[in-house]
Amino acid sequence: MMTQKYKLRSCSCGRLPAAAAAAAEESQCLIVSFSSQQRVSRTEVGVRGLKDQRLSPDGNVLDGGERECEVEEENEEERVISDEDYDTDLESEDKEEGYDPTGQTTYMEACEALQVPPVSSFLQHMQKSELNMAHSGLGPQGTKALAVPLVTNTSVLRLNLRDNWMEGIGGAAIAEMLKENCYITELDLSDNKLGDYGARAIAVMLKENSTLMSLNLSGNHVTDRSAEHLGPALITNIKLQHLDLSYNALGDHAGQILGDCLSENTGLRSLSLAWNCIRGRGAVLLANGLGGNIFLRSVDLSFNGFGKEGAVALGQALKENSVLEELNVSNNRIPPEGAMRLAMGLKANKTIKSLNMGRNPIQSAGCYGILKSVQENPDSAMETLDFWDITVNQDFEDLYAAVKEIFPSLTVNHGEKFGTFRKAKA
Repeated sequence: MMTQKYKLRSCSCGRLPAAAAAAAEESQCLIVSFSSQQRVSRTEVGVRGLKDQRLSPDGNVLDGGERECEVEEENEEERVISDEDYDTDLESEDKEEGYDPTGQTTYMEACEALQVPPVSSFLQHMQKSELNMAHSGLGPQGTKALAVPLVTNTSVLRLNLRDNWMEGIGGAAIAEMLKENCYITELDLSDNKLGDYGARAIAVMLKENSTLMSLNLSGNHVTDRSAEHLGPALITNIKLQHLDLSYNALGDHAGQILGDCLSENTGLRSLSLAWNCIRGRGAVLLANGLGGNIFLRSVDLSFNGFGKEGAVALGQALKENSVLEELNVSNNRIPPEGAMRLAMGLKANKTIKSLNMGRNPIQSAGCYGILKSVQENPDSAMETLDFWDITVNQDFEDLYAAVKEIFPSLTVNHGEKFGTFRKAKA
């Protein structure tokens, strides 16, 4: 009867603060110790066994021949050996504690060792394909305990750990678990205050994991320092298809690093960098990277600061990119001039289906220029244009009517029209 063994690799996250490194080492040692308890040990005993040995009067062990002589000479001490005197592998297995396929015992022991209360919902649903542990108040220690049985769990495919205040230590424990688990394909770690320490551990994991396809790191105080590790990881990892880095603190340096890696990445299909601080040169270099990417289908850059320079770079990227289908650059301080330059890229683009320019100060002139570029591109795939909260004039309305004759399925959303007023409420 063969037993399965689980082997953990040590984390190589680089230099870490002393306290954080010690906590990470404690977490890894805990996972190793509990995983090793799941191995079924066996005692190999020969057919003759220890119980079948006889001693001579002087205390020496007698071999087979001496034992036969001893039996013949001392019949009164003759001993009948029954089946109960033999130790066999089967009997040893019955005495050993069996392997726990559910992982519940392992989890309870981990909770006891870490002095945290077990979460009943985890025990109830840990054998389902989708495990939702959002808003469970796990904290760093509770997350470490949860990671222990997940190392060998083969049921959970989609794991939601959103808003559990796990911090960097908890994030590192999940990252360490994912180096071994080869079943989880979707992971939500949003709103967990992972910080750069947790994000760096995730980046190291991405270089080794080959099954994760969707990762949400939104709202985790991730900064430019994390981008230095995430960038190379995105070049190495070819399995991850959906990455959400929104609501973080990524700035110009991150834009540069991510731009360089996106031109080489071959796995991502969707990327969200919304609600960050990417502007200036970082925005330009990120846009350049998008131009060279041939796999991304959807990109969300809303609520950054691309401005005119970033819009110009995006226009050039749209000329070169022949794969991107959805682009959101709303709330990016893009002026009318930037919209005109972006429109030049739309004249040559054949794949963009949805463009969101809402809440940019592009005015009616910028909206007109973008819509005009769609009209002048017979190969345009545009289906939705969003100019939300931007007031347009009658010229824009007339152009929209003309474009609808060419592209009947095109939908355009915009703010109010000049010359119209809301009725006052009675």
